[in-house]
Amino acid sequence: MWQLQGFGRPQYTNTVFPFSVSVKSDGTPNIPYEGNHTGCYARRFMVPTEWREDLIRLRFEGVDSAFHVFCNGKEVGYSQGSRNPSEFDITSLLHFDSENTLAVRVYQFCDGSYIEDQDQWWLSGIFRDVWLISFPVNHIADIQVQTHLDGDYRNATLTTKVNTITGSSIPVTIKLLEQSQSLMTSEKETDVTSSTSFTLSVSNPAKWTAETPYLYHLIVRTPHQVIAIRVGFRTTELKDGVFMVNGQPVIFRGTNRHEHHPQFGRSVPHDFLRADLLLMKKHNINAIRTSHYPNHPRLYHLADELGFWVIDEADLEAHGFADIEEAALGPDKDNLRGKERQNFFYDLASKWTTDNPAWEEAYVDRAQQLVYRDKNHPCVTLWSLGNEAFYGRNFQAMYDWIKAYDPTRLVHYEADRKAQTVDILSQMYSSVDTIIAYAEDPVSTKPLVLCEYVHAMGNGPGAIKEYIDAFYKYPLLMGGFVWEWANHGLLTKTKEGKPYYAYGGDFGDQPNDGNFVLDGVLFSDHTPTPGLLEYKKAIESVQIISGSENEIEIINRYDFLSLDHLKCEWEIVGDGYVRPGGEVIIPQDIKPGQTASLAIANEDKMSNLPAEGYLTVKFTLKEATSWAPAGHEVANGQIRLKSYVFPSQTSSSYLSTIYKTISSLNTYPFLVTQQDRMLLVIGPGSKWTFEMTSGHLVSWVKGGKNMLCSPPIMDFYRALTDNDRPQDGMQWIEKRLHQTNDHFKSISWKTTHGDAEVSVVTRIAPPVFEWSVDTTTTYTFSSSGVRIKVHGIPQGINVPDTFARIGLTFQMPPEFNTVRWFGRGPGEGYIDKKLSQMFGTWEAAIDQLFTNYEFPQENGNRTDVRWVSISSGEKQLKAIFPFGEGGNFCASHYSTEALDSSRHPFELEEKRLENVVFRLDFAHHGLGTGSCGPKTLDKYALKAEEFSYEVWLE
Repeated sequence: MWQLQGFGRPQYTNTVFPFSVSVKSDGTPNIPYEGNHTGCYARRFMVPTEWREDLIRLRFEGVDSAFHVFCNGKEVGYSQGSRNPSEFDITSLLHFDSENTLAVRVYQFCDGSYIEDQDQWWLSGIFRDVWLISFPVNHIADIQVQTHLDGDYRNATLTTKVNTITGSSIPVTIKLLEQSQSLMTSEKETDVTSSTSFTLSVSNPAKWTAETPYLYHLIVRTPHQVIAIRVGFRTTELKDGVFMVNGQPVIFRGTNRHEHHPQFGRSVPHDFLRADLLLMKKHNINAIRTSHYPNHPRLYHLADELGFWVIDEADLEAHGFADIEEAALGPDKDNLRGKERQNFFYDLASKWTTDNPAWEEAYVDRAQQLVYRDKNHPCVTLWSLGNEAFYGRNFQAMYDWIKAYDPTRLVHYEADRKAQTVDILSQMYSSVDTIIAYAEDPVSTKPLVLCEYVHAMGNGPGAIKEYIDAFYKYPLLMGGFVWEWANHGLLTKTKEGKPYYAYGGDFGDQPNDGNFVLDGVLFSDHTPTPGLLEYKKAIESVQIISGSENEIEIINRYDFLSLDHLKCEWEIVGDGYVRPGGEVIIPQDIKPGQTASLAIANEDKMSNLPAEGYLTVKFTLKEATSWAPAGHEVANGQIRLKSYVFPSQTSSSYLSTIYKTISSLNTYPFLVTQQDRMLLVIGPGSKWTFEMTSGHLVSWVKGGKNMLCSPPIMDFYRALTDNDRPQDGMQWIEKRLHQTNDHFKSISWKTTHGDAEVSVVTRIAPPVFEWSVDTTTTYTFSSSGVRIKVHGIPQGINVPDTFARIGLTFQMPPEFNTVRWFGRGPGEGYIDKKLSQMFGTWEAAIDQLFTNYEFPQENGNRTDVRWVSISSGEKQLKAIFPFGEGGNFCASHYSTEALDSSRHPFELEEKRLENVVFRLDFAHHGLGTGSCGPKTLDKYALKAEEFSYEVWLE
């Protein structure tokens, strides 16, 4: 890609065209010359002399966007269709006794660019392999393989259609070999003229599925040519509206995948591609949508071997025309909302190319290139006509051609919103309620797939489990494909030489769509984000339904496999302890969709648990596979055995049997005294100081060291996530939630029976508006620490519908660099993104708690935390959450303001604090997928309502 080699510059747009849309006299779009760069390539090569009698082809697997080819100074031809192959016969132009020169002239844009407007970087060049291939004069031109199973899905018929070059008669022999290459069956030599079909009957072959990717070898031989094709026996169909493979319903637990490398753009090395697919398998992903074009041929070979269902998509998207129509409509468009708005502009935009008969041949050609190239891959389960190019006559023409040529597969296209043409209904980013309503509607007859869902931009996605539960409950739901696999940051450097991953606008590219290109479950270096771990958990193949200390009930979520290939082990984890368990015997032959009970031989290891405890169960591979070693964890789960117990909030003592470091609240007479503008509370080994003009606790001196670098402040805001910005976050900014400040009203204190208590009344409010949260904060002091209670009442007009968080934020000295906690971990968690995090006692350095998102935002929260301690070796501060399921904490070296004001990690690093920002939250708003999908679900939303919050610091 020449923009990554120092020529021109990368440009990222999501939907809009990066060039002026020009229209010819016949109304069809044209491409302007201005800004349309040309890349000229030259290569010298020798041709093997043994090829002298052969036909020689020059093949390009991918060139963006169009090109002319010259051989030894003579023009060979022209081609366009960036992600489709092109072949040229150059036999007559070659020298066999001297050097040859190949020249290629590549154009950045052509009229085909109007239907290659995919959400990705605009990059140009020869980005896939270029081959010189020899053929005998009389040779096989094409082979089409199809497998058909009988009504019992047991025995099979293998049909092989062989086409030769026109008019030639060639003797052909066909053999089918086992994986071991032993002969299964064969067809005797037959003379083939033009086109002949061979039929082989195969008795009960092993069936190919994404879980059992068994491949046979088909050998097609002529006197001068041998072609090997790997064959997987499988059949796809719809039965009563249910998508079936080999007679079994299949659920897509998939991902969308763009071709992208952080240094080479769409030129993706084979090892990098293979590592991606291995990572998918290890995270329970079983399906790939090649968004939004045919991928490199190697992907399909790997998918055949490793086992993936593939939706293979044509290189076709014309999204930018919708922006033209939307802009043209003017203010009237403001009356439209959601899907109604999108459908309206899609209908208008279809006139440009999709419903324009002048473009029919171009559309059908892209369907043909897709199907001709990939038709023999068993992994290709559905054909997709393209993406976000509206709906019109040319898609009907594509569909008709595909179904005539390959009736064995279903056809998909999302923008056919009513599935008038295609075989299945497809939607993007629909809510769970929407897909359930479709599945429950008695008039629904076609299956529904979410070709894009749970938009994984930045810190997210939230609420995945609700979708997965719906997929398995309703037979009409085929599953979905997370958007998307990886961030598309391009590795570059600042002027000072600091490396970072760039997004739209970082190269001075205009127009651009900013960081919307960073929306994957992998970071740009292709390491997993926390979102991938959450997705793996949601789509795991074994799920625990319920359980006790003696037994758990599970369900098999595989499509074809039993659980015989898995090993199950258990242990007990709790507050500060781990008790080893043992292996659990899994009953034989638990079929897909079946439930089973697993007995736990507890041997009294679950009795007399000292504190809250969990039965932890893990399912791992018994033996190594092609994609993971033995012992790889496939699924896990926890059953609570002993609950989190605290006294009522009215109790004056703590359960020392649970937390032995907590002592009685009434063991020492406290001295409370006023000095100038300060209120001092003096206890055993500690001195607390309040500033009486603000009500803030400004210091806590213990052992001669102040534990606080800033006072604990009640806060309701978090640095915006990508998913916040277009949803709740927009209102938070509008209502100035991020600008709230304390407005001190009063401070009072009392001592009773040696007990000291300070009460502060505060109005927390933003500028401009009159809404506020009126709080009463009560500090009760003990020999071990302080108990903080906050009661808050939101009031006034313009109160936000939700808060980002409710909690205290303060800073501590930099030597407090280690955190230990009991709750969910070890990774970050939020109320709707926490199921991948297990209960346990965890420990980490402050920097290990931080998630370095490529666009800085809220991160690093830990949830369902019972207690957390932050230590500096000799000293520690312990916070205990005596309510409900516990609280949340976050510890980092970055303030909310620093996160909000930074656009790249290198900018954030410049704002790193020496001190530790420590956040203790009563509650935290969910994440949702609102960057391109549903906002935070109502049940995970933190409503702006009256609250009571308590935390104990010791």
